[in-house]
Amino acid sequence: MTKVLLVDDSAVMRKIIQRNIKETGLIVDEFVEAGDGNQALDKVNANGDLDLILLDWNMPNMSGIEFVKTLRSLNLSKRIPVVMVTTEGSDAKVSEAKDSGADGYLTKPFTGDQLRDTLGDYLLVQ
Repeated sequence: MTKVLLVDDSAVMRKIIQRNIKETGLIVDEFVEAGDGNQALDKVNANGDLDLILLDWNMPNMSGIEFVKTLRSLNLSKRIPVVMVTTEGSDAKVSEAKDSGADGYLTKPFTGDQLRDTLGDYLLVQ
């Protein structure tokens, strides 16, 4: 059973990402949602069986970068892949995200093909 945590301060964007994942044929059995990094940490602690985290950069309370740094500092029994899904598309931001522990990067707006290509390393396709 594949479980994905969507972290974005926009509920609409979380729904768009869910819909796009389903339309591309990627298999996700359950989506867990969080509106910022603090909520995401709570969700990680409550859902230890997460398979992937999709993470926005710019959020209130705790940004995506702060979240991924905090997540990587925890001694979790399983390393959860993190893919940044954000409007921040400069080379410097991509490098910062990867240096902070992100595994992948997808810039908004994205196409279904870009989504499938990026997430295909982490999710199965029907």
